[in-house]
Amino acid sequence: MAAPAATATAATTTPMAATTAAADNPYQRGPAPTVASIEAVRGSYAVSQTSVSSLAVTTFGGGTIYYPTSTSDGTFGAVVISPGFTAYESSIAWLGPRLASQGFVVFTIDTLTTLDQPDSRGRQLLAALDYLTQRSTVRARVDASRLGVMGHSMGGGGTLEAAKSRPSLKAAIPLTGWNTDKTWPEITTPTLIVGADGDTVAPVATHSEPFYESLPASLDKAYLELNGATHFTPNTSDTTIAKYSVSWLKRFIDDDTRYDQFLCPLPRPSLTIEEYRGTCPLGS
Repeated sequence: MAAPAATATAATTTPMAATTAAADNPYQRGPAPTVASIEAVRGSYAVSQTSVSSLAVTTFGGGTIYYPTSTSDGTFGAVVISPGFTAYESSIAWLGPRLASQGFVVFTIDTLTTLDQPDSRGRQLLAALDYLTQRSTVRARVDASRLGVMGHSMGGGGTLEAAKSRPSLKAAIPLTGWNTDKTWPEITTPTLIVGADGDTVAPVATHSEPFYESLPASLDKAYLELNGATHFTPNTSDTTIAKYSVSWLKRFIDDDTRYDQFLCPLPRPSLTIEEYRGTCPLGS
């Protein structure tokens, strides 16, 4: 009889704890997270999407906005995601509904040309954020004070450029990033660097690792090196990328400490993680 009694106690106390936490943090969105919930292909929010034509904008290449359909939880934090060199929005589109269903407005974009370099992609990420918060049809759903950037390859290099240019950003996640600039001591945005052990385009030894090591020691930062992965792993649905991206965005865009448990203590090497480095505790 002991086990049912414990279960009943948890059932009666959890809603009160959740209510208290939500009152303490007005940005908290969604139910208490579990490993299953952050690994899920879809989170707790139903998602709609709207297209932005390249003909309607001049500072980036258009794209698709994914957003929670719920209007009962107030506004949401937002993230813009850039593709890599020679690539289109379709290469990172899987992240749109996956992240949005966890409680974010997500804008996956095309760039002005597929050959744009990281500095240009960084400017386009910021231009897309400005469009999202000021002109888009979903601008009323976005909290313009809680924004982040992500990107693959040169889009990952652009993510670092954007974070350097706009310190007010709350989170940055370069995915197998490429940039000729290897040092980023100016960045003050909490940054999760994602590399791949089998990357021959932007090898971790000359890209992701020096990016991470050059970030300020005082910064909330982490380095996730994927095991058995390549430069192009971020172009298809990947549970490890998603679970740690969700956790990072939740922790720093939503200031939701319920997600600390997935980032600290540092995740250990596994079948999908070659290495993980980071600063703990978070927010210190």
